[in-house]
Amino acid sequence: MIRLKIGTRGSKLATTQCALVQRQIVAALGEDVARADEIAPLTIISTQGDRIQDRRLIEAGGKQLFTKEIEDALLRGDIDVAVHSLKDMPANEVEGLSIAVFPVREDPRDAFVSVKYQSLMDMPAGAKLGTASLRRQAQALHVRPDIEVVMLRGNVDTRLKKLEAGDCDAILLAAAGLNRLSLSHHIKSYIDPDQFACAPGQGALAVQCRTADIDQDWIRKLHHVPTHICISAERGALEALEASCRTAVGAYAKLSDDHTLTLFTEALSADGTTRWQRRAKLANPTVESARTLGLRLGHEIREEAGDDLIQYLG
Repeated sequence: MIRLKIGTRGSKLATTQCALVQRQIVAALGEDVARADEIAPLTIISTQGDRIQDRRLIEAGGKQLFTKEIEDALLRGDIDVAVHSLKDMPANEVEGLSIAVFPVREDPRDAFVSVKYQSLMDMPAGAKLGTASLRRQAQALHVRPDIEVVMLRGNVDTRLKKLEAGDCDAILLAAAGLNRLSLSHHIKSYIDPDQFACAPGQGALAVQCRTADIDQDWIRKLHHVPTHICISAERGALEALEASCRTAVGAYAKLSDDHTLTLFTEALSADGTTRWQRRAKLANPTVESARTLGLRLGHEIREEAGDDLIQYLG
């Protein structure tokens, strides 16, 4: 008996993440998790972002290339729920759809992976760092302007194989993805997000549904409010900065035990020579007040940086 259909991209990471959420949804529905594939089957949807591997997303159309086909299927009713990596989602939601659930967030940090070196600072001058992220490129070049950054697309397994084949000397990946794929043994060190902010929403999953379907018990059971507060602050900054794959933007929020929210957000020039940064704290935040804080810091950076913020790649 199918209760709902879940849509996901087809990569190993996407299906692994989706399966985690699938089991949580089935449990929240009060059903046997062992029957997850029967009760909430996965529907694999190919996206343009998965098919384009030879250039940066900016050159092909931006982040929505990872979500558009899935969101179209949701609007048509082909699926009932979609599971996304939040950092792949644009700041503005699609009319008729809502992000209904944020499960507990995984590790938001960037991970340094290399066969030869232990950290970014260990790499010799001229060594090659692989990434397709403008943010990671800019942050790396800020501290290591003497290394070469090479464009590296593909899923996690593909990037690891390219690293092992010698296409580059090191790569930067999201620690969350490596953890979920049981590949954390490849991590040599981590990038401190208090020093170099991660992508807004990194490590978080977003469960999306039609807005008309948002009032359901299983949604309330799965939703993690502390995660929602932190990512609301980060995505508020994202929204204010109008950040996409054209901009090197990071935001990192955390909640302390005394329920104080700390937000660090930054934008960088593509070559890493210029950084615009803001930090702030907020006591007893709500989702709304956290987003307002992110918007404020993002607007402050945007005002300071002006036209220099957006990095056009050609």
